[in-house]
Amino acid sequence: MPLSDSDRETLTGLAYASIRHGLEQGGPLKFEAIADTPASLLEQAACFVTLNESGQLRGCIGSLEARRPLAVDVCENAYAAAFRDPRFAALTEPELDKLDLSISVLTPARAMQFESEQDLIRQLRPGVDGLILTDAGRRGTFLPSVWEQLPEATDFLRHLKLKAGLPADHWSDGLRVERYTTISW
Repeated sequence: MPLSDSDRETLTGLAYASIRHGLEQGGPLKFEAIADTPASLLEQAACFVTLNESGQLRGCIGSLEARRPLAVDVCENAYAAAFRDPRFAALTEPELDKLDLSISVLTPARAMQFESEQDLIRQLRPGVDGLILTDAGRRGTFLPSVWEQLPEATDFLRHLKLKAGLPADHWSDGLRVERYTTISW
């Protein structure tokens, strides 16, 4: 999905507005399209909104599948990243001005085919692939930006298993991995 600079600015503004709305009203901003709303913002898409404060993660929530218009997904996920990420306390008013916000719009996930863990690791594209790992009733995802902290494919996969609640050395014939990319700013 191509997004213009103007689309990106609009989406970033919506994300901040939704967080502000959450501080003032206790819920996410309800996006309503107007006559000149760009079609790209109304297209169904999945995104993640990541919040950082002083270079440290402060919240990250998103959608893995496109189920609602992109502008709505941004509003809902920005609010959730600020107030519903279980790893963090709800955002407070004084923190708002210190936030760095980024948005990642996901391409549809595609199942990967592999014979072994080594085969899977060989197919990974560091810095490019986001992964969804599913097995034993567990699921986890890492956005492509996580490669910045875990640049080695083996480490990336092991930490993703841990995030999914599986042992780092877990392997089974039922393991599923899907890959996606993102447009991020």
